[in-house]
Amino acid sequence: MTIPFLDLGAGYFELKDEIDAAVARVLESGWYILGREVEAFEAEFALYCEAKYAVGIGNGLEALLLALKALGIQPGDEVIVPSNTYIATWLAVSELGAVPVPVEPRPDTYNIEPAGIEAVIGPRTRAIIAVHLYGQPADLFSIQKIAKRHGLAVIEDAAQCIGARYHGARIGAHSDVVCWSFYPGKNLGAMGDGGAITTNDGALAERIRMLGNYGSDKKYIHGIKGRNSRLDSIQAAILRVKLAHLDDWNARRNVIAARYLDKVSADGVLLPHVPDWAEPVWHLFVIRSDQREGLRDHLTGVGIGTLIHYPIPPHLQGAYSSDGERRTFSPLPWAERLAQEVLSLPIGPQARLEDIDMVVYEINNFSARG
Repeated sequence: MTIPFLDLGAGYFELKDEIDAAVARVLESGWYILGREVEAFEAEFALYCEAKYAVGIGNGLEALLLALKALGIQPGDEVIVPSNTYIATWLAVSELGAVPVPVEPRPDTYNIEPAGIEAVIGPRTRAIIAVHLYGQPADLFSIQKIAKRHGLAVIEDAAQCIGARYHGARIGAHSDVVCWSFYPGKNLGAMGDGGAITTNDGALAERIRMLGNYGSDKKYIHGIKGRNSRLDSIQAAILRVKLAHLDDWNARRNVIAARYLDKVSADGVLLPHVPDWAEPVWHLFVIRSDQREGLRDHLTGVGIGTLIHYPIPPHLQGAYSSDGERRTFSPLPWAERLAQEVLSLPIGPQARLEDIDMVVYEINNFSARG
């Protein structure tokens, strides 16, 4: 592609000296699991997220899974999830033997619609997972009011939203627990897998830490049944470097987003909506078009990379293909419609503004030709 969707290599080369030095520091230390680098990153990340505690985890899916487990979710319990999300949100619920109960998105932000949550709460409902999709916060206060009324836990899937603000406060400590992914393509991306949780609940943080360390808080002493899900020391060192540059990189994304919002004028292309209370970080810039396939083919033909987030909603994936599950989940018309219409445009922090202007030109040109 002449204009790639995201150039991870460019991000590395921008910080090459710092990243190489951080990796060398870990290699020379002889300490490769947990230790000082992970502890330092946890402290710095908690501070950044305006939370009291952070715990490094192996990846984002494991963060969701351990959060649910620490909150006592059991087989047969129901957990409310968005219908429009990456499948990891659902898989964490299913792995515990619990039941994901989907709620459709708001038509303007594509995040979970709080008004739809109360209608699906039943006697087995135990928690709500609010996903901050595409880098834009979900409406947490509305969700939390419902949760409090029914005695439910709230978990935030903030994998795409690091650095965003909701009513002026950073995403990171609004709810019982907040789960993060450091997949390489994220705004704060490792060079491999990685994840974390943040919370203001010290007991919950300690339980999650134990669950991810074989159920142990002291070597060879295992107080609970746990698993191995620990943030790698090398990844922690790399993340420390990138965390120091995150606000700058998010600001660059914001400049690109503003350019798209100001200049894309194509008929039939719907631009993102940002509520007054949200300060997004534009992990993705997602437009909608009922001519999505033609537009994507046109952009590909002129060398512009795009992606679809996501082409098949969770309830239509083979993982949830049993007759009973399909009957439970369907119909979910908004999730299915978005899967047919959304298109993510280049918005990486290393993207050149002249390239973004070319993307704008080609989108508008496609509309003019159509």
